[in-house]
Amino acid sequence: MLLKGKNAVIYAAGGAIGGAVARTFAGEGARVFLAGRTRASLDAVADGMTAVGGVGEISEVDALDEFAVERHTQHIVQEAGRIDVSFNLIGVPLGQGTPLADLPIDDFTVPIAAYMRTHLLTARAAARHMLEAGSGVILMMTTTPDRLAIPFVGPFGVMCAAVEALSRTLAAELGPHGIRVVCLRSTGSPEAPGVQWAFTRHAEAAGKTRDEFQKTMEDRTMLRRLTTLAEVADMAAFMASDRASATTATAANLTCGLVVD
Repeated sequence: MLLKGKNAVIYAAGGAIGGAVARTFAGEGARVFLAGRTRASLDAVADGMTAVGGVGEISEVDALDEFAVERHTQHIVQEAGRIDVSFNLIGVPLGQGTPLADLPIDDFTVPIAAYMRTHLLTARAAARHMLEAGSGVILMMTTTPDRLAIPFVGPFGVMCAAVEALSRTLAAELGPHGIRVVCLRSTGSPEAPGVQWAFTRHAEAAGKTRDEFQKTMEDRTMLRRLTTLAEVADMAAFMASDRASATTATAANLTCGLVVD
């Protein structure tokens, strides 16, 4: 098992990506702490983890609330002794499908500020405890607008690029203390409702159906398909494990060849 004996916290664990990662982490032996704002979705993920022999410990946490994040992190340390892995998969409301020239300024700046706030809050809270332990892994999620010029993404491309920049700065500061920081870069997984919504908005802007837009995206990749949730979860487990102990300050490329490094 890749993560046997590890304690992992997943923010937005009730979402499509968070749920997939939580089930995979549990299957790989981790003790998983599920954090999110909606109890029902967290319960559903915990039930799915039971099916693979894992246990999900649930907490309702607003990952934009500094004190809530700090209290929850302290609770995990008191309960489990340490935090080995922290993965923030929080999404924030944002508009896509509108040209930047027509986008109200708050629709651009507010999502960026919220996205960076939650990532810094959760990473900082975990890092403080990881520093005491002298080890740990902080994971973040990004996608192709960080590297590609894609129209009508609104603030999303800036958000993805900013998260990658944050991860590199954190990696430089925390690396000497045995802590790794890694992003996972995906195409976006069509199984996820949020990706379906984004594809629909882009399709409308391009005068296509959602299926036509998705096919266009697939055809742009070298593998002629998009990243699955299972592939994201598997890579997350590997990057969180000691098998990836030399990997930090980078984005694991899961774009099926859409982005070439």
